[in-house]
Amino acid sequence: MKKNLFILIALCGVAFSGSAQQKSYLEMLANQPKWVDSVFNKLNRRERIAQMFFVRAHTNLGQKYTDSVGQVIKREQLGGVIFFQGGPGRQAIATNAYQKLSRVPLIVANDGEWGLGMRLDSTISYPYQMTLGAIQNKELLYKMGLEIAKDYKRLGMQMNLAPDADINNNPKNPVINYRSFGENKYNVTSKVASYMKGMQDGGLLTTLKHFPGHGDTDVDSHYDLPQLTFSATRLDTLEMYPFKELIKQGASGVMIAHMNIPSLDNTPNVPSTLSKPIVTGILKQKLGFKGLIISDAMDMKGVVKYFKNGEADLMGIIAGNDIIELSENSDRAIKLVRKAVRHDRVSMAEIDQSVRKILTAKYWAGLAKRDTIVTQGVVAGVNRNSSSALVQELANASVTLLKGKDHIKRLIPIRRTAIISIGVPSVTTFQKEISKGYYNSVYYVLDKDASAAQISNIAREISAFDQVIVGIHDSRSRPANNIQLNAGVKNFIKELSTKNAVFALFANPYNLAGLPGLENSKGLVVAYQKEDFMQISAAAVINNRLVPTGKLPVSVAPYYKFGDGL
Repeated sequence: MKKNLFILIALCGVAFSGSAQQKSYLEMLANQPKWVDSVFNKLNRRERIAQMFFVRAHTNLGQKYTDSVGQVIKREQLGGVIFFQGGPGRQAIATNAYQKLSRVPLIVANDGEWGLGMRLDSTISYPYQMTLGAIQNKELLYKMGLEIAKDYKRLGMQMNLAPDADINNNPKNPVINYRSFGENKYNVTSKVASYMKGMQDGGLLTTLKHFPGHGDTDVDSHYDLPQLTFSATRLDTLEMYPFKELIKQGASGVMIAHMNIPSLDNTPNVPSTLSKPIVTGILKQKLGFKGLIISDAMDMKGVVKYFKNGEADLMGIIAGNDIIELSENSDRAIKLVRKAVRHDRVSMAEIDQSVRKILTAKYWAGLAKRDTIVTQGVVAGVNRNSSSALVQELANASVTLLKGKDHIKRLIPIRRTAIISIGVPSVTTFQKEISKGYYNSVYYVLDKDASAAQISNIAREISAFDQVIVGIHDSRSRPANNIQLNAGVKNFIKELSTKNAVFALFANPYNLAGLPGLENSKGLVVAYQKEDFMQISAAAVINNRLVPTGKLPVSVAPYYKFGDGL
């Protein structure tokens, strides 16, 4: 008995020490490990500055390109590498090569707002944040964060440049839109918190973006400099709200947007990335953020339009950024920073503080112990059955019923049922899934550019059916606004809406505004995006096998409001 009690106490002690031993990144910053000192003290001034620069990498541009990035890392000894398009196997091989070339381990990152699939082929894509904004069970988002952390660690990555904490309160936003959890600041904050904490608890550095809030712009900062003309009070109470709350909840990193904001800094044409009043004055001092501050990509037109030849990189460091992401020329930038130190434009003490934050992040993420990624089985390692099951669970929890709860319940499986998919060239997963519940059914397909004759033929044939179920599909790679259906197809949808048809929309919910008539339909399911997992979920609702719990994360004028959902 005593022996068993001793074993139980010992196991409890192990469990307690296991959960207690991993401090958060912010806790570790307050009491930096000896490894940070040992590495920092071996770096000369140039090498310390170089730690603040992260270089771009791809593995789909050929070996010559991959090798050229390696040469930059070897020559300049930069702090990190950010991967973009490619594949998991190639990235694992490239990461191993790059880490061998770096005397100080590199932070390896990419931006996976919806997981590895945002950038890499042969990997899993989770639903977009707009889709996730409809989910009422936050625990599912936490689980997603944990799964994504596993994927990143399997590929030797330590940082995800996500999640997006922007409030998308401008339906015409060309750059955020479906990347946001929605228009409501409380919903956005709650969902971002769950996703962020899942990743951080999984050992991954995260990056809230795009401070102080990119949700109400109509200009894409990749191509030009957006201007926010709102008052400081509006920005503080709305756009910055998620950032303020999530900083309190332990966010490890924040990314700065490229936006000109006169109410916060009236310097002409200065992007927020390069603004000391915004980066240092507001984020560091007013909001008390202690974690890593990362610039948005410094090769975007929004930042280099007015500040050329490396001046943007230098100003980003002067402003208070710790990490300069994707400089156009990091060697030139490092020289400019060294010159600026000599001329007292920036103090070496401030740079040293940033370098210590970066080294502490490396230690926290496990880089103090050199390791080689096992390349064998890497594709299977980031395509786990548990991840696929969670994707479907998320889809099921997001699907939103706006109209027709009772009508759908009254649909009869044995009645003649026309199942139409609009906007696609061939039979869809949605149709195949629906037919499992409606045994006496026929498929019809209407492409986005269907002719008047094709539309007329289908209209004539389906008039003989008892029930009509319609999927409206956006065939584009991303769920943008202005779904590409010709006028005849849109008019056909409007005509169907006056009959007993039930609709499922596999597109950005903002497209409801461009499809008049759906508000009068007998049934309307919003499934947010075109992927098969959403088609399966929507079909399950119409087949009365899934009770929908999703709520609209945005308002769509004039008929639909945030939070709608039966």
